[in-house]
Amino acid sequence: MTSSPSKFYAIFLFLSFALLLFSTLEVQAQICPRRSITWHRPCPARDTVKCENHCINKEHAFFGSCQPDHSFKLVCLCYFGC
Repeated sequence: MTSSPSKFYAIFLFLSFALLLFSTLEVQAQICPRRSITWHRPCPARDTVKCENHCINKEHAFFGSCQPDHSFKLVCLCYFGC
């Protein structure tokens, strides 16, 4: 059984691809909430779409939602990458 260079090349490519695949699976993005800087009005209790659109379009966040703060008032929180 003689081994040809194409077999070694195919095995090398397969192992390189497998290593690349497994290394990218280990990376997980963290998402951290931050109070919106530009939202200056009350946050609607049941309608968080306005807050979400504001965070995405104005502050370039991943998403946004109305959440209670420490005083149980609803505030617009924007979620960014940590």
